[in-house]
Amino acid sequence: MARQTSHVIVPPTTPGPQKPARPRDPVASGERDAAHNRAASHNYFLLERFEAGVALRGTEVKSIRQGKANLKDSYGLIRNGEAFLLNVHIGPYSHGNMANHDSTRTRKLLLHRDEVRKLLSKTQIKGHTLIPTRLYFRNGRVKCELAVAKGKQDWDKRETEKRREADREARAAVNLSKHRLAR
Repeated sequence: MARQTSHVIVPPTTPGPQKPARPRDPVASGERDAAHNRAASHNYFLLERFEAGVALRGTEVKSIRQGKANLKDSYGLIRNGEAFLLNVHIGPYSHGNMANHDSTRTRKLLLHRDEVRKLLSKTQIKGHTLIPTRLYFRNGRVKCELAVAKGKQDWDKRETEKRREADREARAAVNLSKHRLAR
């Protein structure tokens, strides 16, 4: 006798526990800056900021993701209608081979022609220069924030430090009075 088979329809089950999302690198996801020039605000008055792309090699991008970029002594320059970034130190990629990049090579900034003209006119004023303030990722691309900056004199630096200290003391006094009132 032939066996009779019955087809049972199994209702779709709810998906099981989801895999935890792989934690993404905060630098690569754009949550944290890849490099920040802390000395820029101490040594310069930062007047106006611009965002520019940076023409990089593959090993340079990977090194920036690893956090090996340093903007300390770097500056921007406009030559022949093009913008360049000089003295940015990007350390060699750890898994790179003999074709690894030069760490302080001149890198081209990717800006529109109008932006380059605008930057050129602003930097031709005596005492003004282009200073990169930070490197970061936006949609997987490395961006550089450039600031038109004017150099500070020693008395400017002391004045800024005095103002910062006074603000800190005022905040501490306000917090202390709030804390005393709460008791």
